[in-house]
Formats: sequence, C-alpha cells, structure tokens
Amino acid sequence: MTTPTPPENHEPFADSWTADRLMNTDFPDPKWAVPGVLCEGVSLLAGPPKVGKSWMSLGLGLDIAGGRPAFGSIDTGPPAPVLYLALEDTARRLKTRMGKMLTDTSAPRLLTLATQCPPLPQGGDTAIARWLDRNRSARLVVIDVFARVRGSEPGNIQQYDADYLAVGRIKRVADHYGVAVVLVHHVRKAVHEDFLATVSGTNGIAGAADAVLVLERARNNADGVLHVTGRDVEEADYALSFDPGTGAWSMLDGPAIDHTVGDTRKAILRYLREHAGTTPAEIAGGIGVDAGTVRKTCSRMHDAGQLTKDATSRYFAPLL
Repeated sequence: MTTPTPPENHEPFADSWTADRLMNTDFPDPKWAVPGVLCEGVSLLAGPPKVGKSWMSLGLGLDIAGGRPAFGSIDTGPPAPVLYLALEDTARRLKTRMGKMLTDTSAPRLLTLATQCPPLPQGGDTAIARWLDRNRSARLVVIDVFARVRGSEPGNIQQYDADYLAVGRIKRVADHYGVAVVLVHHVRKAVHEDFLATVSGTNGIAGAADAVLVLERARNNADGVLHVTGRDVEEADYALSFDPGTGAWSMLDGPAIDHTVGDTRKAILRYLREHAGTTPAEIAGGIGVDAGTVRKTCSRMHDAGQLTKDATSRYFAPLL
C-alpha cells in the first residue's frame, strides 16, 4: 500500500497553534446540560439492566425541557429542546412512564420523543443532525440504548476500531452542534475495581466518549452511586436516592461514601474528618465503639480504599 502524496499547495498542519498564540486565545466555556455532570459532547451512561438508567435519562430530558432542577437540586437554566430516542420502548409505555414522573406537572413541549431511528452508519446520524438543525438551542440528545443504533462498520476491522468509529459518528454530530449526547449503554457482568473497566465492549467505546457515567446500586443506604469522569467534568461519585413512586432520581447531600457504608464506618469517617491522623484506639474512644471492632473496621476500610494510613498506622479520611 503506497502512502498518498499531498498536493503541492497543501499546507501541513494548517490548523495548528504556536504555544504562545494558544495561551493568548480566549475560548468559550463548554456548554452544560447538567452543570458539573453532563457537558457538551458524548457521554456514556452505563449500568446493569434494570438499575434505573432509562428512568434517569428520561428524567433528565423532562427536567431540561421543562427548566427544572436535575436530580432535584442542580439548576439546568431556562427550558431547552431535548431529543429522547427511546428505542426499547413503545409510545404507550413512554406515556405511562412520563405520567408517573410528571404527577401534576404539564408535559414540556420542548421534549421530542421517538421510538425508532436508523442505525448511525445508515443515516441515523444525519437524522439526528436534521433535528438539531431545526432545534438550534437544544442542549441534550439521549439515545436509549446505544446498541440499537450503533450498526456495523464496513470492512474487516478490529473490534476496538469498530467501537471507536461507532461512538465517533455521533461524537461528530455532538461536537458540531455543541450539544450533550447521552448514550445509554450496558456494563459487563464481571466485577471490577475501576468503574471504567465495567463498560461493555472494548476500550474503544469509553475511549471515544468525552465522559463516562456508571450507575451502580449501593450496598447500604443510598439507592445508587453515579460515578462520573471525563475530559471536561471533574471525576466524582454522587450518591443518589430513587423514588419508585415517581421514578425520580435525587442527589443526596455529602460525599457518596457517607451514604454507602455502614454506621460504624460512617462514624469513623466523620471522626477522621475532624481528627486526621489518629489511631484506632483514639478513634474508638472518640466514637464510643469497642477498640477491637474499630481496629478491624479501619483495616478493612483501608483495604477497600476508603481510608489511608501512614507508617505509624494513623488513619486519614479521603479528601472531600
């Protein structure tokens, strides 16, 4: 295979920057669908089946289209158009679900719902772009689920490349229109310490996305934890509560770990935030729990990454 020769008048790196010019250039701030959580570009929302991803994504669509706070607490600004592709639902099921979520609130006219979309390689990306042409102030597009539109890439290419190209198709649309696109996706059955490793498929899917959000069910008090990381978002874990009566996800106050550990661990964390660098014996005296129990609990919390300790076995809570 020969390398193509560029035309003689072709200027290589015509869109390049010198370092000083780049540093002296002002760029607009990124546009947010949900400040601090969903930024313009492509975000994967991954989680196991029946964990509540569709309730969450539809709720975000209703909130942004209606100008209501996301997760019950994050200001989303004035109402804006939203496209929700519910590709595993019927119109009847969507009506039932929205009726449950809206209660006495009027349905927002700025939310467009569709239950069919061509695969991205066969015109799905063009269909979404045409809707965005008619709705230039749109802030969110949800594709639920991504597997229904990803299609297949032509030619014999490696799976990583196919995954990367599949996400890249919709990313070009998101970048061109400056809109947040959420791809609802699945996670692997195997358990991983790194939540990014749970995303189904090769690393090409997560690698091509601008952000990855993984929804997990918490073991103890919170109904879920939303892990967030990305290019323009701060890496964070959010504890969430799910109301089955309204289908609403609400963000809980404080660090996620405070809502996902047992009472003894929670008391240890609170004590260490006020008395950093203390021993298990000192912690036990401070929280009124048996010293042996505290010693074992601190050791287990350290093994789980919930605490750090120095060479003298003095413990520290993670930074907030």
